[in-house]
Amino acid sequence: MKLVTAAEMRDIDRLASNQYGIPGIVLMDQAAKAVADVVLHTKNASGNPKGRVVIFCGKGNNGGDGLGAARYILNAGHEVLVFLVQAEVAGLQGDAALEADMLLRAGVEIVSLKNEKDLQLAAQETAQAAVLVDAMLGTGFTGELRGLYKEACRLINKLDKPVVAVDIPTGVDADFGLRAEAAIKADVTVTMALPKPGLLLYPGKENVGELIVADIGMPKSLLANCPSEKYLLDRAFVASLVPVRRPNAHKGEAGRVVVAAGSPGFTGAAALCSFAAVKAGAGLVSLLSPTTSCEVLRSKLTEVMVHGLLERMPGVLGGAAVGEILEKAAAADVLAIGPGLGTAPATQQVILEVLKKAVKPVVIDADALTALQGHMELLPQMQAPKVLTPHPGEMARITGIDIATIDRERVNVAAHYAKEWKAVVVLKGAPTVIAWPDGATYLNPTGCEAMATGGSGDVLTGILAAFIAGGMDVNRAALAAVYLHGLAGEIASEGEVGLAAGEIALALPKARKALFINEDIQLPIYNSSLKVVK
Repeated sequence: MKLVTAAEMRDIDRLASNQYGIPGIVLMDQAAKAVADVVLHTKNASGNPKGRVVIFCGKGNNGGDGLGAARYILNAGHEVLVFLVQAEVAGLQGDAALEADMLLRAGVEIVSLKNEKDLQLAAQETAQAAVLVDAMLGTGFTGELRGLYKEACRLINKLDKPVVAVDIPTGVDADFGLRAEAAIKADVTVTMALPKPGLLLYPGKENVGELIVADIGMPKSLLANCPSEKYLLDRAFVASLVPVRRPNAHKGEAGRVVVAAGSPGFTGAAALCSFAAVKAGAGLVSLLSPTTSCEVLRSKLTEVMVHGLLERMPGVLGGAAVGEILEKAAAADVLAIGPGLGTAPATQQVILEVLKKAVKPVVIDADALTALQGHMELLPQMQAPKVLTPHPGEMARITGIDIATIDRERVNVAAHYAKEWKAVVVLKGAPTVIAWPDGATYLNPTGCEAMATGGSGDVLTGILAAFIAGGMDVNRAALAAVYLHGLAGEIASEGEVGLAAGEIALALPKARKALFINEDIQLPIYNSSLKVVK
């Protein structure tokens, strides 16, 4: 599913009218129906036809959606109160004015909130509400809330009532997920046509609640052809990427993975990465590690072939290790390099030489990313297809951009460097962003807070390597691996914090099976145009 910025959504709205002849009021009314449908099926309103619904509207199109929703909610038998924040009905324009006129003709008063006294009155009326609807400010909002908008948000947030937000919670930035002080904390957000990045990015995502994408009648061709190169991964799409193994397949066909990892004291990273490759479906996994680490690793791993690499001194690779790694990698389908391999200058030089000469696909992680610091010009010169898997700290070190900026602009940062480095970039975090060299970027919806544990990234590297070894190109393997990694974390954690990284690897077969179970989330809502997005 595509993701669109606020500007891209405005262009879609304009083209729907100018090229497809769909009047704006038709789209607004479809949006209003979708919002009303969700409101009518929230816990406090469902089965309570006399329940009061209070709608706070702004003066723009977001407010117009709320005004239209009020009419449908009224028709369902509910008492409806509508407040127009920092505006008057006479000042409304365009489609919002048309929705207001229809609502007034239906006998609903629209109360303007122009000062603190009005707001106090609204507070009294709102205390008796079953459901609150936020239709104040939409995707055009940036910066901070001011005046009565801010006070209205505070009023809504302090009440223990279900809140349905229209398109995006007031106070959340649609493009970057930034949020203003007092931004609305919604239980459900009904966004129109396509999701916006800010609904999936933190900290704004914390205010979204359950996300529902409403089909409001936009032509499919218009949505499909919009110029956005941002996408949201979903189960069905990822399942289409993962090959189904033949019943008579043998281990050679399942793919050969070589992992170069694990100096003394950091053997856990190597073990987790290698074991995850096995659990993700690799047929044969070989682990190359400094000789002094091998005894420990052999005791940890029974399904992985462990080979020692020549050392300059205990735990530090010598120059001869370059040829050893390249020889093993040439006989395999993929090389994963870096987890716990070490940061000694000699080891780092070995890593650089391997990357220069590698031909088979390479997954570059952890200490291999550190080795690249100051040598990033090597990446576009590499012969091998490559995937980099930095967390924000590693991305900061290799780019010179501060961590706060990387987190705030993770989509744009990943996309920029994927093009510059001619590599797939997997920028780990919440959410993980996968960027392809051609400019396409994907947000991953799976995963949970329990996965914030040491070794989780090593497991991801192993999954990625296994998928590439199994025949997927680096672009698609990155998408499938990240999604499956998050899904396995959800399954293994069972909603509890205290997850060990190895448990993520153990849950991979169940997660992979879950990809192919056709059980989409169903809403208790009859409107089939509404789709829950995790």
